[in-house]
Amino acid sequence: MAETVNQNPEQIARDKIDKMLSDAGWEIQSKDKINLSASKGVAVREYQTDAGFADYVLFVDRIPVGVIEAKKEDEGHRLTVVEEQSKDYAQAQLKYLKNDPLPFVYESTGTITRFRDFRDPKPRGRNVFSFHKPETIAEWIRKGNSLRDRLTKLPSLNPEGLRPAQIVAINNLEQSFKNNRPKALIQMATGAGKTFTAATFVYRLLKYADAKRILFLVDTRNLGEQAEQEFMTYQPDDDNRKFTELYNVQRLTSGYIASDSQVCISTIQRLYSILKGEELEESAEESNPNESTWMEQQMNKKQPVPVEYTPRVPIEQFDFIVIDEAHRSIYNLWKQVLDYFDAFLIGLTATPDKRTFGFFNENVVSQYTYEESVTDGVNVPYEVYNIETEISSKGGVIESGWFVDRRDKLTRAKRWQQEDEDTEYKRNDLDKKVVNPSQIRNIIKEYKKVLRTTIFPDRFDEQGNYEVPKTLVFAKTDSHADDIIKIIREEFNEGDDFCKKVTYKIDEDPKSVLNRFRNSYHPRIAVTVDMIATGTDVKPLEVLLFMRDVKSINYFEQMKGRGTRTIDSEKLREVSATARSKTHFVIVDAIGATKSKKTDSRPLERKPSAPMKDLLGAVTVGVADEDLFLSLANRLIRLEKQITEKEQEKILEFSGGKNLKQITKELITAFDPDAIENGAQELIKNIPEAERTPAQYEEAKKEAQEKLALEAAKTFNGQLNDYLENVRKEHEQIIDHINIDTVTKSEWEKTSVDQAKKTIQKFTQYLEANKDEIKALSIFYNQPYQRRDITFKMIQDVMEKLRMDKPTLAPDNVWNAYAALEEVKGKAPQDELTALVSLIRRACGIDKELKPFDKTIDENFKNWIFKQNAGKHNRFTSEQMDWLRMIKEHVVSSYHIELDDLDYTPFDSQGGRGKMYQLFGNEMNEIIDELNEVLAA
Repeated sequence: MAETVNQNPEQIARDKIDKMLSDAGWEIQSKDKINLSASKGVAVREYQTDAGFADYVLFVDRIPVGVIEAKKEDEGHRLTVVEEQSKDYAQAQLKYLKNDPLPFVYESTGTITRFRDFRDPKPRGRNVFSFHKPETIAEWIRKGNSLRDRLTKLPSLNPEGLRPAQIVAINNLEQSFKNNRPKALIQMATGAGKTFTAATFVYRLLKYADAKRILFLVDTRNLGEQAEQEFMTYQPDDDNRKFTELYNVQRLTSGYIASDSQVCISTIQRLYSILKGEELEESAEESNPNESTWMEQQMNKKQPVPVEYTPRVPIEQFDFIVIDEAHRSIYNLWKQVLDYFDAFLIGLTATPDKRTFGFFNENVVSQYTYEESVTDGVNVPYEVYNIETEISSKGGVIESGWFVDRRDKLTRAKRWQQEDEDTEYKRNDLDKKVVNPSQIRNIIKEYKKVLRTTIFPDRFDEQGNYEVPKTLVFAKTDSHADDIIKIIREEFNEGDDFCKKVTYKIDEDPKSVLNRFRNSYHPRIAVTVDMIATGTDVKPLEVLLFMRDVKSINYFEQMKGRGTRTIDSEKLREVSATARSKTHFVIVDAIGATKSKKTDSRPLERKPSAPMKDLLGAVTVGVADEDLFLSLANRLIRLEKQITEKEQEKILEFSGGKNLKQITKELITAFDPDAIENGAQELIKNIPEAERTPAQYEEAKKEAQEKLALEAAKTFNGQLNDYLENVRKEHEQIIDHINIDTVTKSEWEKTSVDQAKKTIQKFTQYLEANKDEIKALSIFYNQPYQRRDITFKMIQDVMEKLRMDKPTLAPDNVWNAYAALEEVKGKAPQDELTALVSLIRRACGIDKELKPFDKTIDENFKNWIFKQNAGKHNRFTSEQMDWLRMIKEHVVSSYHIELDDLDYTPFDSQGGRGKMYQLFGNEMNEIIDELNEVLAA
């Protein structure tokens, strides 16, 4: 234990600075014992300059490179005041040397350290965690100009292959770099290509700014693997090689960072463990660290175990850190990881909150919302379909005397029991305390029914079999997911491959199941708890079925984001053969998730007693708080009285041989005054009693307490925590087979009147604006007589231009808007082009009400036949009528018929134009012209 009690504040600061320099690889020498060859980096104390004695002068390879101005610790707030003083030393002549001004300047108290590189275009001081290594400074000098100088010389971005929002993001980000802004935030809607954007600017930083190494930081292993795939497939616009053929990309799976890696991909949990010199539990990377639980409150109150300088991972290890899903896990404990590195920070997120904006100094270089992405056709819009059941909304009662199953949550073993009292359960108890299979079954049955009749009624193949669109179900727990899967397989009458669970707790490789869900025909339905709730790309998804509620706005938006992805129509048909194209996705809300009250972030636990999961998590990551330790000990004392012998054996296995009594004792002892006193006496026993000072005794007590707390905390780990949490939960669920549920609501969520009006207004304005440019629109508006000449190709042109300019005005969306405002005769035609003609006719005023154009043609045909037969009895023979009906059906699908069409299907198989001439003689051409005009009227 270092004796610093009698030292003055200046000497304490110098001692700390000396240790920091030594840790970073510098040899410290006094001015009268200089040996510049002793080490690559030498820091000489009190070196004389013509401006006075510099506290430290730094030499690398015997060449002076920088100075350090040391100040007392209590002057940390004044470091900016002494910048001129340290600059004077840097520009001064050193004794015996004819040196140029020294480029690298530090001011430090040993606790706060600031750094400037005078090679920068506009040198600006910044806080750094420690000093840079001599090898780093040697490399900087070898490169000549500084990183910030090189950033000002980035070439113009080639926009080819990039979306407009990506171009804006990269250009603005690079301008932020040129302005030496340390942090920047890119807000980009889920599905808009955040990782592709990152790969583009990372490539440019490596190639044009000569960045040494860039970190891509995520908070789950799943996101890390996805980022790695993005870099592997990325091909720059100015090279025919892939990114990974040009630069080394390393995804960290251990504490080893390769010296030749230029892009590192890591979870923030792994990087924290590397800086702490600890092994990382494999399960720690499975889900993002929950930044908004009781644990966060504790970390706000108590200083978490701090990160210390790690020589093998110096502060200059990365030049840039890209933080994916930056709204989630960069605060409190985890923030230390980012504070440690001397790097530019770039945040990527679709859903920032107030903390995110604050963390990135409100430097938002790009804001691209989901609404904007839908307008641009980058993402697809969504519709909401609500399913509600009696028990989902009101719960139920299990009356005394009923015989019910009780199921063990862990083993799922059942036992039969007669209930001796009434058990009332609320909607929030479902799938926790009580499982009602009828409630799950009714939701699934209704979903199966409305898929075919209402949601996607056009998915029947030629044999009449229905193809279920790719569906993701959000479940509350793994147990809930298992119940849902069993019922889905039964109700859809399908095998195991049809519906799979995708969580980290499945026997199959979850990545393999997810890959099949994304790229293969089966599974059609995946059920997850939260593994693919955020950040995972499954483009063919067309339905999200919510069977769990979500209280966080951000988390809900991320979950919705799973369905927003666009996909090429051919790629979609590879996994969903009956789909035409992905114009939208559907949220099926069976729990009220779209209507429940949401908060800015995941709600803080406000109960007097915090969840044990949070207590365990806080102790595991090093929060050493007396209330925390005693609360957890109290819970474990209660638990110890309830557990079985078999469960006790499992605890011994996961804890390294400690039973609950031992674990509890260590937690209590960590703050026991007698134990701390004994520990302190042991630490100072070698100091003669007469020489001991009160400060030494207090320091010894603090160190003893910390050792006891560390010993208690070391027992806890991911496996033990999970097991304790599961054992703690009520062991059994009641299976309510008696209360049969019924569907009380099954309907589309009504489009708001205002929204519908806006959609119709935008559609009408678009048609008006383009009526002179697009031939079909010109005819509809200005030349009614020529409507008979409108061809399939003309309508296709309108559709293609509409898709390109205004994808949100897809026929389905506009049809729904009209349906919300007026009585619509019939459903939207399955064929989009037919629906588009109906909408154009309504918007132009040709039709006073919206009705399917195929039905209009049917009516016009019937009226024409009626007129032809007026005063005559059956003007046309039955064979002639068959031909006229064929012509009518052709006009339904192609809007117009030409004489040449008679040489093709279906007419050619009936004898073609020769047969029609034989039937109608010289009237043939007149009838074709007349039908073109009459049917399009």
